[in-house]
Amino acid sequence: MHRGSSNGEEPLLGAVEAERYHTTWSEIQGSFVDDPQEAVRSADGLVSEVMLKFSDTLSERRDGLEKQWNGGEQVATEDLRQALRAYRSLVDRLLAA
Repeated sequence: MHRGSSNGEEPLLGAVEAERYHTTWSEIQGSFVDDPQEAVRSADGLVSEVMLKFSDTLSERRDGLEKQWNGGEQVATEDLRQALRAYRSLVDRLLAA
């Protein structure tokens, strides 16, 4: 994953972080045969961790926009458009699941 995807949206995870989560997921899947219950517990923990990371990233971006607004700065329409696109993309992905 690289900064800015093919559709112009900034990813919610960095490439290294995303790769770490993919590796962890592969390990969890591989452990299912030996210990299905623990694999499901681990999967739940991973999903919770990824969702928290997404939430933190969105909060940081929102805080940046709010600081500009509260500081009396004019927020560029392009910045707002990108923020709205990121939210739309996230909502679409969540609803498609």
